[in-house]
Amino acid sequence: MGLNDPQWGNKNNGGPPDLEELLRKLNAKVAALMGGKGSAGKGGAGGSGGGSSMPGFNGGLGLIAAIAVLIWVGSGFYIVDASQRGVVLRFGKMVETTLPGPRWHLPFPVETVEIVNLSQVRTVEVGYRDNVKNKILKESLMLTDDENIIDIQFAVQYFLRDPGDYLFNNRMPDENVRQAAETAIREVVGKNKMDFVLYEGREQVAAAATKLIQEILDRYKSGIVVSKLTMQNAQPPEQVQAAFDDAVKAGQDRERQKNEGQAYANDVVPRARGTAARLIQESEGYRQSVIANAEGDVSRFKQILTEYEKAPAVTRERMYLDMMQQVMGNTSKVMVDQKNGNSLLYLPLDKLIETGRGGAAAAEIPMIAKPDAAPVTSHGNDNSAAQRARDSLLSRDREARQ
Repeated sequence: MGLNDPQWGNKNNGGPPDLEELLRKLNAKVAALMGGKGSAGKGGAGGSGGGSSMPGFNGGLGLIAAIAVLIWVGSGFYIVDASQRGVVLRFGKMVETTLPGPRWHLPFPVETVEIVNLSQVRTVEVGYRDNVKNKILKESLMLTDDENIIDIQFAVQYFLRDPGDYLFNNRMPDENVRQAAETAIREVVGKNKMDFVLYEGREQVAAAATKLIQEILDRYKSGIVVSKLTMQNAQPPEQVQAAFDDAVKAGQDRERQKNEGQAYANDVVPRARGTAARLIQESEGYRQSVIANAEGDVSRFKQILTEYEKAPAVTRERMYLDMMQQVMGNTSKVMVDQKNGNSLLYLPLDKLIETGRGGAAAAEIPMIAKPDAAPVTSHGNDNSAAQRARDSLLSRDREARQ
């Protein structure tokens, strides 16, 4: 049977009385006490009735007080989850930090408990709110080392490390993290060039800013740990975006031309080095050849000199014949000196030889011809050509004599 059952306590079982009945009696007693002076002169019946109800009234108050005490004591129980910590405050002063599990503390107003979630990842936005298009220019505009202005939006994620420091050393934790992040990123950006911040150095800038933010928060004893800094957007201001795009295109063209020039150099330089090495080897071979030929000529000249000293006339005649054989052997034309005339007879022996090579049999061609000599006949297919050549030469010779 529940405590709110109206029949609870009416049965003769020795249990506690009904609370509603006790409250009605309590109200009646209070009303009687308020009008006690008037009722006291009417007779003893009423007085005896009031005196007989005082023990029940006292018992009801005691029961109410006991229930209130139980409720008050029960209000001190609380449960801490695995990802949370409980901070017990006694009259506003931190007493202890409780671990996960069921816990109890002195009820209010003596002690209170603040439950802090340590695993929750909190996010603070710098330079924008909710969307990168919703910019906060006073936070996002920054000056670089080369005196250029850039627009940066980023987000900082953090979680709690010390719940006591978080509760008592931070009035506005998110605002503290935002100000520390803005201070750190301005310092890092101010020490680097614009191109480094916007392009190749974004990860380095984020890492350096994260480290600096953590140092600032640790110096403040905030109990906060920065987990990640994410660069949402980094670009020049909108007013100079077109000019900056042109500069970026020019830089890309410069890099492309540099790469093309480097590729051409990588192709030409090894080839030139190979050609130079080949020329050096050829010149070295030519040098060795000239030296060897010179040494051979010197040796031959010494031998000829020795023979010349022994027989000058014979040696001189032999050298002349060797020279004439060498010179005349390299020409295809034959010139015959006529003893009885002043003109020279030209015989196209080269053409005759070529014609004779194409025939079935070799033609017999005289090497020496005289004006008064009889015509020389040749056998084979080249007889007519040789005869015409001799006739033309004889006619030229007669015209020259006349």
